[in-house]
Amino acid sequence: MNQITKLYQQYRAFLDCMQDIKRSVLAFIFCLPTSIFALFLVLLLTYNGFSVFCVKPSFPAKSSPEPANFLPERESSQSSSSSSVMYAVKEESPPAILKTHLPLLEKPEISRTPTNSSSVFNPKRLEKRRPVSSVLKFEAKSKHFSAKVEEFLDNSSCKLRFFMTWISSIESFSGRELLAVESLFKSHPDACLVMVSASLDSKRGSLILKPFLKKGFKVIAVTPDFDYIFQKTNAETWFDGLKRGIIDPGEVSLGQNLSNLLRLSLLYKFGGVYLDTDVVILKSFSNLSNVIGAQAMDAEKKNWSRLNNAVLIFDKKHPLLFNFIQEFALTFNGNKWGHNGPYLVSRVVARINEKPGFNFTILPPHAFYPVDWTRIQSLFRGPGNDSDQSKWLQNKLVNIRRQSFAVHLWNRQSRELRIEKGSIIDHIISDCCIFCNSSGSSL
Repeated sequence: MNQITKLYQQYRAFLDCMQDIKRSVLAFIFCLPTSIFALFLVLLLTYNGFSVFCVKPSFPAKSSPEPANFLPERESSQSSSSSSVMYAVKEESPPAILKTHLPLLEKPEISRTPTNSSSVFNPKRLEKRRPVSSVLKFEAKSKHFSAKVEEFLDNSSCKLRFFMTWISSIESFSGRELLAVESLFKSHPDACLVMVSASLDSKRGSLILKPFLKKGFKVIAVTPDFDYIFQKTNAETWFDGLKRGIIDPGEVSLGQNLSNLLRLSLLYKFGGVYLDTDVVILKSFSNLSNVIGAQAMDAEKKNWSRLNNAVLIFDKKHPLLFNFIQEFALTFNGNKWGHNGPYLVSRVVARINEKPGFNFTILPPHAFYPVDWTRIQSLFRGPGNDSDQSKWLQNKLVNIRRQSFAVHLWNRQSRELRIEKGSIIDHIISDCCIFCNSSGSSL
């Protein structure tokens, strides 16, 4: 009992001692200037914070790098030096044709390994998206594709064969698209046009195309048979994976990406000319063969920095088309706009530069893309009361008429623009229309 009492007394003495020390420390601190006291508190709080919240994070394993690719137009300011320089090409009559043996881009380190996430099956993402089967629901009509197209092309005595695709609804097929068809037949009255479209292959579609048939133009709308069109190419495997749900179509419109692949496969199977439905033809393509157009130039290297796939002119089974289709199947990414279209053709051409066995020509921007998408509104503006604008408009119109085979209207950027009287587009409509009383008003 005495021992316990003695221990308790020692314990009390220890506590009293600690209290004295505490009072001494606090007395000392309060004697210090306020700023030093505040610094002491900050250090104390910092120490406590680290001791409470400090955790050891677990870092994931370093993933494989994605294939190098050109950036979308809206991100061009962040692109590399080989593709970032975008400028208005001077009207100086540059060489009419840029041959592929001339130096193009520096050869990029591009992998074709399908490492992108869009090609990997992701059930949760597919649940939120319209089923692929609903986009490809026209199986019955599509079975007649091969017979109808081959009969049409064989019996029509085509001087030149054109292909367009329309994966959208018939309601969205407007005057802008009709102007493209009018301009085609205005410049190529003996040509054949195959409109690959399920919505136009209908009674309403027949009514839209009937005025052209009445004038003797050769045009047909036919529902695509993807299995037939893609067979015996890399597109066949890709499409099979899409139908079975192995490939994720991504966030970008599946119709847009199917159009990107369709144009390549149609030309590979039949040969001819592919046109987007917002391309207005100004003069004949009859002397063009195995051609793709540059969209932009590199100011420093004096060569192309980006190609586009809105206009393609190639022979049947051309090896470049084979490479385009292979690139689509191996590197498909449904979440990046343009990755499977304009940037695809740019990647492939940059990679095969100067390799033997490819015979094709790259035309400068003024051939098909005389105005970049960032400045397309300038074609829709009239002269107004501005003398400088009027002079620029006249000079630009003269240059387009002299140098350009076609004008891409960049529908994504110009769809809502109003055509002002006396504008370049106003003049182009007058030059290219067939049903001239209705062409301008319906745009």
